[in-house]
Amino acid sequence: MPTIVQLVAQGVVHRFGSTTVLRGVEASFQAGSITVLEGPNGAGKSTLLGILGGLIRPSSGSVSCLPMQKEPSQVREQFGWVGHDSFSYRELTARENVELSVALYGRGGTWERVSERVGATSLEHRRLGTMSRGQRQRVALGRALVHSPNVLLLDEPFSGLDVEGMALLERVLVEERARGTIVVAVSHDPSFAKRIGANRLVLKGGRLSLLAESNSSS
Repeated sequence: MPTIVQLVAQGVVHRFGSTTVLRGVEASFQAGSITVLEGPNGAGKSTLLGILGGLIRPSSGSVSCLPMQKEPSQVREQFGWVGHDSFSYRELTARENVELSVALYGRGGTWERVSERVGATSLEHRRLGTMSRGQRQRVALGRALVHSPNVLLLDEPFSGLDVEGMALLERVLVEERARGTIVVAVSHDPSFAKRIGANRLVLKGGRLSLLAESNSSS
């Protein structure tokens, strides 16, 4: 199957009961780019990210993966996800969680290949339930990356990370951009996009608008 080179949202509307959160969102995300979604609490950033990843079905509108013209849910093996929830099992070790991700997506990858990259080597035999928030976040990142996704979606990925972990994550995202991955991240930190030279989209009133693109050379 071809790899995703563009993720396109067209007329995306989403409602929670009588409340409309997204109002005809139009956006395009290209291979080899990082886009940071910003906006106030409750603006719908996490909802939009979930729709882009095929985890939430919009009330109307669509998200297409090009060039294959498929919905995200139809090519989920090409997506990596880091969310508020680690999507990992507390009773399993770090290694077992990462290897489970390989089995679920049916794409190659190994613990050895990804653990050093995300700073989780020492966590190999630790059960997730015994880890700190920051350690669980490293495992979640390993799970998201181990199958070499073509789209990487991250919802507040810095949550629980210390300074070292934040620097590592930024380095990984820049590496993924160089690899040709489509990276979309939700963040409340406006300096994050500037540090890594990312595109910035702000979600307000249910619609997206483009902010000045950073020219950082990170």
